[in-house]
Amino acid sequence: MQHVAGLLDSEATGLLIAATTDLSLVVDELGVIRDAAFNGEEFGGEGVDSWLGRPWIDTVTVESRPKIEALLRDAAPGSITRWRQVNHPSPSGIDLPVRYSTMRPKPGGPVIVLGRDLRSVSALQLRLAETQQALERDYARLRSAETRYKLLFQISGEPVLVVDAGTRRVTEVNPAAARRLGRAAKRVLGQDVVDLFDPESARDLQVVFAGLRVTGQAADFTGRLAGGRGETRISASLFRGEATTSVLLRLSPDAPPAETRNDPAHALGVIAKLPEGFVVTDTSRRILTANAAFLDLVQLATEEQVRGEPLDRWLGREGTEAQALFTTLQDHGSVRHFSTALRGEYGSREEVEVAAVSVANGEQPCFGLTIRSMPRRPGVASSAGTGLPRSVEQMTELVGRVSMKTLVRETTDLIEKLCIEAALRITRDNRASAAEMLGLSRQGLYAKMRRYGIGDLDSSDVELN
Repeated sequence: MQHVAGLLDSEATGLLIAATTDLSLVVDELGVIRDAAFNGEEFGGEGVDSWLGRPWIDTVTVESRPKIEALLRDAAPGSITRWRQVNHPSPSGIDLPVRYSTMRPKPGGPVIVLGRDLRSVSALQLRLAETQQALERDYARLRSAETRYKLLFQISGEPVLVVDAGTRRVTEVNPAAARRLGRAAKRVLGQDVVDLFDPESARDLQVVFAGLRVTGQAADFTGRLAGGRGETRISASLFRGEATTSVLLRLSPDAPPAETRNDPAHALGVIAKLPEGFVVTDTSRRILTANAAFLDLVQLATEEQVRGEPLDRWLGREGTEAQALFTTLQDHGSVRHFSTALRGEYGSREEVEVAAVSVANGEQPCFGLTIRSMPRRPGVASSAGTGLPRSVEQMTELVGRVSMKTLVRETTDLIEKLCIEAALRITRDNRASAAEMLGLSRQGLYAKMRRYGIGDLDSSDVELN
């Protein structure tokens, strides 16, 4: 390289360097930029011309200054320093990332700085991080949907079987169906579904499966279960999964006696014993009746202590929260999954979820509310008493219940936490690289990791701070 450089004059050498790099600088022994050349128009709007006559270290961001000092210190004749990424403040507001290496052709002479534009790499890294976050969100939604399906399937009081449409083998059975069939669930799985019915009903079921394969539809019919388990109403629906086609088979349970079904006293007795709080209020939000679970939540002993009192006395973190709930209830007739808090008479505070309905056409218009305690998750609660919003829908649901200042602060914290986690995943937990990717110093990264409880910081990391 030195031999080739000796064959070229200074102008030719400068042209060669400018052609092979995105940005080249000449820095004197005092660290002042004396000349600058860049390839293409990408740097035209970044104010590179204004760097001339300024110390190189003054053109970069604060966290990049130690790297500039190292690049100037390590520049020596006959060698090129290792590449280091630094960031320059940009008039556009987004830092300009450049990867630099330096060389000193002569002892005591100026330093030649070779630079490569990293904006395309940063853009790719940003798109990669956004794609990764989108995949994580999609996976979380799918996992949540699967969990809800399995939970509903297991707790449903209606007997349900999932049957492979091609082989007629039972692939899933819920507890209610196992009880209706009089067999353990593991003895039902894998069986041909027609074997669970008497011979005459089995023939009808074979016809139903044939019709489902041809038209995708089948009429309900009444069949008899095997083993003298009585008659049941059978409904079959075809649905397609990722790689298979299945049939959802519902066995309608026997109807309860009419006197039990229509007995108001029986319904009130069930409501009184519900493990979740239940309250009925008039249109002015004053309590008409409440069950024992609600009394436990508000730390009172008898229903007389709450009857006639406004529900706002106990419900809501702020005065506007209960107002928002009842306004929505009046406008739409029902509310589901309304997260709020219930304050006890003696200072307790319980995070709850409310489902409510408006009954406007009865003898006495009223509101009915069920109040369910939320599961406690240590370390997840935010300063506002709710989990950090995980989607735009959840953020909009908080409007009116949490101040905008609190919502913006917590959303900013969430975005910071997600970006740090994504950077650590991309760099395989290389924290120095993650800090560079995020445009943070290592000390700043460790401070934010401690704040959000991300990863484990050993003693050497603590000493850096």
